[in-house]
Amino acid sequence: MLPGSTNPSHAARFMSRSTITITGESPDRIRVEQLLLENATLVFDDCDFSGVDLSRLDLQEAQFRNCVLLETSFYAARLARTQWQRCRAGHADFESADLVDARFASSDLNNISWRRAKLASASFRSCKLTGANFEEVSYLGLSFEDTLLVGADLRRMSFRKMTLVDLDFADADLSGCDFRDAVFEGGGLRDAHIKDTRFDGADLR
Repeated sequence: MLPGSTNPSHAARFMSRSTITITGESPDRIRVEQLLLENATLVFDDCDFSGVDLSRLDLQEAQFRNCVLLETSFYAARLARTQWQRCRAGHADFESADLVDARFASSDLNNISWRRAKLASASFRSCKLTGANFEEVSYLGLSFEDTLLVGADLRRMSFRKMTLVDLDFADADLSGCDFRDAVFEGGGLRDAHIKDTRFDGADLR
C-alpha cells in the first residue's frame, strides 16, 4: 500500500450500511443468520419470532417493530443500539446479552430474564416489565419512564439522585436498593419489598 493511502477494509467499517426490511415473516434462526451475511442494518416489522433461538447472534443496531418475541432466546446476543417498538416479548430470555444503548418503547416485556445483561445507557419507556429479573445487570445510565415494574427483581440497584417518572414498583423486590435523593413523580411502591433499601433525602411526593 502506498504511503498515505487508506486501508480499504478499515474505511469500509465506517461506511453507512444499507438497510434490509423484513415484513410479516416468521423467521427462524437459519433465516436470521442468512440475513446477517448481508452486512446490513436489519429492520423487522410485524414479524413473529416466538420460541426461536437467537442466542449469541450479532444483531447490533437491528430494529424490531410490532414483533412477537414470546419465549425467544437472545441469550448472550449482541444487541447494542437496537430499537424495540410496540413488541410483545413475554418470557423471552435476554440473559448475558449486550444491550448497551438499546431503546425499548411501548412494549410488553413481562417476565423476561435480563440476568447479567449489559444495560448501560439502555432505556425503557411506556413498557410493561412485570416480573422481570434484573439480577446482576450492569446498568450505568439505565433509565425507566412510565413503566410497570410490578413484581420485578431489582435488588441492590441504585436509583440515587434520579427522577423517577410514573414507575409502578408494586410488589417489586427493592431489597438493598439506593433511592437516596431520588425524586418520585407519580408511580407507587405498594407492597414493595424494601429490606435495607435507602430513601434518605428522597422526594416521595
